[in-house]
Amino acid sequence: MTCASCVARVEKALKKVPGVQDAAVNLATESARVTVAAGDDVEARVRRAVRDAGYEPRAAAAAIDDAAGASPWAGFAPVGTGLLLSLPLVAPMLLMPLGVRWMAPPWLQFLLATPVQFWLGARFYRAGWHALKAGTGNMDLLVAVGTSAAWALSMYLWLFSGHGAHAHLYFESSAVVVTLVLLGKWLEARAKRQTTAAIRALHALRPELAHLIDWDGQEKDIPVDELRAGDRLAVRPGERVPADGRVSEGSTQVDEAMLTGEPLPVAKGTGDALTGGSINGDGRVLMEVTAAGSESVLAHIIRLVEDAQAAKAPVQRLVDQVSAVFVPAVLGIALLTFVGWWLAGVGLETAIIRAVAVLVIACPCALGLATPTAIMAGTGVAAKHGILIKDAEALEIAHQVDTVAFDKTGTLTEGRPRLTAFEPAPGTDADAALAAVAAVQAGSEHPLARAVVEAAAERFPALGRTGFATESPQGEAAPSGGSGPREAGERGGDPAAGPLPRRGAAPSGGSATGEAVERWGAIRAVPGRGTEGRVDGRLWRIGSWAWMRELGVDLKPLEAAAQAQQAQAATVSVACEAADEAAVPQARALLAFADAPKDGARAAIEALHARGVRTVMVSGDNRGAAEAMARRLGLKPEEGEVMAEVLPGDKAEAVR
Repeated sequence: MTCASCVARVEKALKKVPGVQDAAVNLATESARVTVAAGDDVEARVRRAVRDAGYEPRAAAAAIDDAAGASPWAGFAPVGTGLLLSLPLVAPMLLMPLGVRWMAPPWLQFLLATPVQFWLGARFYRAGWHALKAGTGNMDLLVAVGTSAAWALSMYLWLFSGHGAHAHLYFESSAVVVTLVLLGKWLEARAKRQTTAAIRALHALRPELAHLIDWDGQEKDIPVDELRAGDRLAVRPGERVPADGRVSEGSTQVDEAMLTGEPLPVAKGTGDALTGGSINGDGRVLMEVTAAGSESVLAHIIRLVEDAQAAKAPVQRLVDQVSAVFVPAVLGIALLTFVGWWLAGVGLETAIIRAVAVLVIACPCALGLATPTAIMAGTGVAAKHGILIKDAEALEIAHQVDTVAFDKTGTLTEGRPRLTAFEPAPGTDADAALAAVAAVQAGSEHPLARAVVEAAAERFPALGRTGFATESPQGEAAPSGGSGPREAGERGGDPAAGPLPRRGAAPSGGSATGEAVERWGAIRAVPGRGTEGRVDGRLWRIGSWAWMRELGVDLKPLEAAAQAQQAQAATVSVACEAADEAAVPQARALLAFADAPKDGARAAIEALHARGVRTVMVSGDNRGAAEAMARRLGLKPEEGEVMAEVLPGDKAEAVR
């Protein structure tokens, strides 16, 4: 589609299809949303109606896939060719202010303008012809008629007017108008490809394959599109969950940030729900599919985004009304112009020139170019300032905004957990304990393990991250507390950070800490509980409060600190130490994890408040964590400025 008239024509064709109750067509996204009667399969009839109207129906997913692989310069070749051919035609006008009087000979103008008119401009003739067959007009028809008239008049003046080589020709008008409209179309197409980026990112959350457990207990890989409710699947550590379902065997921790925004992993056991697109943590689990394909939560979120992008801007309703009469009105005015000047006695040539002027001026009409260009300019400037605008309507009504709703995780906060407190038990050396805990956690990609290693690297800058990521003994899995054990001998932490420090290298905490970091043995993940391993010959365990109780650890020395941290919505873990498996472990430290506010988040909220704009935080996180973060940011939960435990599908309703 090329203009608002195309939109009106496609909508009219769709609404005529039996079974279609309503149809809304969007020019910017080149999409149609059709409402049909329940139980009526009209897809084939809808596709035929679109094709009969002169357009090619395509599946939305195919358009998204094409956009994903397209270069930013895709489709520029015709525009570039038109610019090269038109430049010599425009050059005389550009040189005139410099006092240079030069004009290309008529035969050269003809050779330059004709390919632009009939080769590059062929699309306008085809689309205009389809519009005429449908009994309507569109912008393509104006372009075809106006530029053809300018080209034909130039041919007449060159060959039959008697002026010959000295005739004043209009080849540059036809060529430049065709080229500029093609340039506008290319800019629009590039902007349309960018509008699908959000949907492509959501599609990328779904894996291509699922591990199906067959009737005989064997695993086989099948495309996720073939999954059905009731299928049994295996989900391995670190993989994305392929569909909605429930855990039937095993336990793990799952990163559900794509659904809730919560950066901390959630423990899952038998009977717990899994959401397609979330990331499995440290355990292999079996699951039973409850919803797949278009019925899944992820598919529903994608539909919400598509609905937002398919919505028309309010001004589009006015454009739709004007477009219905615009093309016929322009053609009528051009005809009246020709007849009026001809009857006034100015001569046939002058009358034609002035009628063509009306058509040429109307060709790159505001309906087709000005609105998309303004939207592109506005969204481009906003993007440079870190503001992403989802559609034209949001841009159009932005000046009326009196309330700003923020997501929490990743917007006001960094979106990843940090070690916010490390409380040693009485009689425990804090530096030695932190170094030992970091050594146990160093080989894991679990978010909490990474937070510990990063905190230790900041505390002991002489070692850096890899100082806590020593090599595993041959044949034993490296440490893991999250996304699954690594292969034996693989180094944890950042592989680009350089070689390991020499054995015995000490952090700033002293040589004893350095020895503790370097001497460690077999380390393993305990799914759903934590991590354990030997450091300096001692058995260390780091995990949940519940696991520590199972192990018989005396937690009384850490209870007050734990309650204080939990009151601030922090996630709490405990590190304990024992001589061996049979010995009673001793609590050594309390670890508290929480998300951290982004730099400048509080200042931004205060700036909005100073302008009289109300701010609200809408989060999928639990209420305690959401309200604690809100207070750190200067928001007031007691005044309704926090909405917690809101799922993605409900956030649009919360905003309404």
